[in-house]
Amino acid sequence: MKAVRLQVISNKQVSQRYWHMVVDSSLLGETVMPGQFFHIRCADEYYPFLRRPLSIYRINKREQTLEFLYLVKGLGTKRMTEIAPGAEVDVFGPLGKGFTLHDSWDTILLLARGVGIATLAALAQEAAEKGIRCVAVLSARSRNDLLATETLQGFGAEVYKVTEEEGTSDVEHVREIIHAIMAKNDIKAAYVCGSKRLSLLLKEIVREKRIPAEIALEEHMGCAMGVCFACVCDLQEEEGLRTVRVCREGPVFPLEKVVIP
Repeated sequence: MKAVRLQVISNKQVSQRYWHMVVDSSLLGETVMPGQFFHIRCADEYYPFLRRPLSIYRINKREQTLEFLYLVKGLGTKRMTEIAPGAEVDVFGPLGKGFTLHDSWDTILLLARGVGIATLAALAQEAAEKGIRCVAVLSARSRNDLLATETLQGFGAEVYKVTEEEGTSDVEHVREIIHAIMAKNDIKAAYVCGSKRLSLLLKEIVREKRIPAEIALEEHMGCAMGVCFACVCDLQEEEGLRTVRVCREGPVFPLEKVVIP
């Protein structure tokens, strides 16, 4: 990991609440893995002071670019929308532990809500490169927020969409969809991001099915280096509870170990 200034190729609004940024990563000189994140400075000023953690949306190795899909909801992300193409953005990373994806797996399940969909998009990209099929259940407030649907379908994923707007995103309906998917497919592993309710649901299902699963946690961060302990979570280990830092030991963890409040 390192701090570097990368040129912004594009930074544009793609829906009412989401923006999409593409940066030139040729100066990075490090391997970036799905599930990892970058700590991004919002503006070349002291305020807002703290950086914002953004998970990687797409990794284009051939063109040497990285893409981020971010939700605009506070001062920091609002300032990020003002970064113009051609300007440089100050990034620190790649940070954290990424997803586990075994070449021997033939089909995996992705379950995501909101901006968590962006986190799993990079995993779907890597799966496609390895010839692993993805089945994804994407949940959002409205169809307008299901931004990564076409991206995942472009990677060959079979996508099921549920929204609050259409009254289809309740947990029990998602449970029915997952059970139907598992009845038709030999799911070897599952991944979740973006919703506590959906994470608890998947945790229950994979325990019954006895398949491995991982969760990518989203937390507010101070330093993103493991020093400030602002982004901790609890893991249930054999010897008892263990408190870990999301930025260092995560943000990806075995789903069965994470204590979800």
